[in-house]
Amino acid sequence: MTEAPALLLLLALGLCCPGIRGQRDTMKIHPIRQPQVGQQLVLQCESSNMDSGVFWVQQDKAGTLHFIVFTSSLSRTTFGGNSMRTAERFEAWKDIRFYWLVVKSFMPQDEGNYFCLMNTNQALYFSPGQPVFLPVTTTVAPKTTPAPTTPAPNITERDPCLETLDSETSEEKGLDLLCDIFIWVPLTAACFLLLLALAVTIILCQRTKRRRCRCKRPANGKPNVKRGTPGPHA
Repeated sequence: MTEAPALLLLLALGLCCPGIRGQRDTMKIHPIRQPQVGQQLVLQCESSNMDSGVFWVQQDKAGTLHFIVFTSSLSRTTFGGNSMRTAERFEAWKDIRFYWLVVKSFMPQDEGNYFCLMNTNQALYFSPGQPVFLPVTTTVAPKTTPAPTTPAPNITERDPCLETLDSETSEEKGLDLLCDIFIWVPLTAACFLLLLALAVTIILCQRTKRRRCRCKRPANGKPNVKRGTPGPHA
């Protein structure tokens, strides 16, 4: 259709410049049901001026505009692009109150925003964009039993700082042992010699005391002198 590029240009200008919208005529799109893959999608365009034809335009996810079909006030349709292929995918008509667009078998490439446009008295009127997207499905992963895990062997690496501390501690213990030997051995020997000297002193004192006790004294304190037999001079 020769009017398609000009129509898309007018639509782009209308989207960027809201002043192009008319104030008297209004248009609205009503989706009949939520789209499903392989099922029909029915869109209903309501216009305040039913004497003019309506253009149907799709804006895909990338923002590109695609002219679909023009429906005249006498319900005649003119498809854009490859008309045969487009006619196989879409259907359009007009009744007393509404313009209709049917996507015969909705596919993911049909997702996007849909507009219905009307050109009256050299003024462009278009509806707000109607988003039409497939419902988002969330899949729940099946629960799986975790496989038993074998605990890893507890391998601890020895800290080099601890090894240094151990070596320093062993050296300190060796020095302490040497100090103990040099201090306690002479002290023990001195104590042993002192005990030996004390024992010898005690033994000598006891022997001396025994010798003194053998010489007995009289009770009056005078030496005991034996009297002899008087001689003839007596």
